[in-house]
Amino acid sequence: MLFNSFEFLFFLPIVSILFFLLPHQFRIIFLLVVSCIFYCYFIPIYLLLLLFIIVVDYFAGIKIEDNLTYKKYWLIFSITANLGILAIFKYYNFFITNFNELFGTSHYLLKIILPIGLSFHTFQAMAYTIEVYRGKVKAERSISTYALYVLFYPQLVAGPIERPQNLLPQFHKKQIFSSLNLLTGLRLILWGYFKKLVIADNLSQIVDEVYKAPLHFQWYIVLLSIFAFSIQIYCDFSGYTDIARGSAKIVGIDLMINFNRPLLANSIRNFWQRWHISLSTWFRDYVYIPLGGNKKGKAKQMLLIFIVFTLSGFWHGAGWNFIIWGGIHAFFLILSTSIVSKKITNKFLENSNLIVNGIKIIFVNIIVAYAFVFFRNDSIINGFNIIKQSINLNSNSKLDQFPVAMNTVIPQFGNYTLLALFFYIIFLFLFEYKNDASITKMNKYPIIDTVWFAFVFISIFFYGVFTKESFIYFQF
Repeated sequence: MLFNSFEFLFFLPIVSILFFLLPHQFRIIFLLVVSCIFYCYFIPIYLLLLLFIIVVDYFAGIKIEDNLTYKKYWLIFSITANLGILAIFKYYNFFITNFNELFGTSHYLLKIILPIGLSFHTFQAMAYTIEVYRGKVKAERSISTYALYVLFYPQLVAGPIERPQNLLPQFHKKQIFSSLNLLTGLRLILWGYFKKLVIADNLSQIVDEVYKAPLHFQWYIVLLSIFAFSIQIYCDFSGYTDIARGSAKIVGIDLMINFNRPLLANSIRNFWQRWHISLSTWFRDYVYIPLGGNKKGKAKQMLLIFIVFTLSGFWHGAGWNFIIWGGIHAFFLILSTSIVSKKITNKFLENSNLIVNGIKIIFVNIIVAYAFVFFRNDSIINGFNIIKQSINLNSNSKLDQFPVAMNTVIPQFGNYTLLALFFYIIFLFLFEYKNDASITKMNKYPIIDTVWFAFVFISIFFYGVFTKESFIYFQF
């Protein structure tokens, strides 16, 4: 079920009301059932795949805790089962295709559809068994509670990737209805819809048209679309997270903050401290640090950064374009950690002057936006064509006037719509610059909150795109 569907607008209030009407002992089963219904709106048969993994990890967690002699083998069994399913459904065809092209063979490709959100709930399940193995969390003895940890509908499809020590205790706690939780949840949901429907889905119309035929447009239109996609994917993904966190908050469940104004980052390292936090911390805690982290010397640290970001790119998708995207971030992170780079840039990076910080933010956004070109394109060649066209100041495109070009991109867009979209992007940055990323703090003056709710709601009503366009990260 899509968050931006009318079905969900009925689903959410009904689930939330019934949750508080039910006695505490029945709420876990209730949330588990509605989460299964939520997932079955996509490809119902894949629910069996999720249930299989749940059973494997549930018993593996108990065995890890109870059988100390063989707990390492149970952990290996659990991780192998999770990664095995991920490898078959997401990466098998990638490796076989490349093997066939390299050696001229014709090995059989699987004709299967990638289960929605497979990478998310696989990583969340592995976090559980790893934390039980480390002794940081007790094995969950209730299979229904553990199943809900994996299947909880707000974050089932696109995260955030939760840790068991955060989510499981909240399921055991008796939740009491709170008007503050309701208002905070609605605030998050409304802000998520604003980012998704008003900004991301409108920008997607520009990006889609330009990326289909970049050579038909002048360099500044292509350049505009490159930065438009960077804003689009942020609003699309963080918008999903806001709706997920808001939906959970209504029933008293706190999901982790997954974004902290990443487009205001002043370094690539800072960007990854702000972007998709649940994934970046997952790789940090379960890959980077266990392999040595910063303790094995500069050369080893650089190698680990390269490994982690290559894996991060590969996590996003089975394609060389995602590996290149991860590699670009790895390159700039490695560059920033090198001894020579630190000597040259140390004073500049530590300078807190507003102008210097602004220059750093612009520079980071240029790197991030151009890296996203490969994220957006399955074809590496097309990615390079877009980059080339964006700096081709002598292009001979017929669409050399901005109004003509924009009308060609989106015929249904009038000047007022484009102006409104520009205004909403400015509003987004100003609002998130002033407020923390959670946007959960209610203003001490109720009238201000009332105006904010009204403004965002009216903006969604008049400028929102209601075409049930899927969220970008559903493909992962």
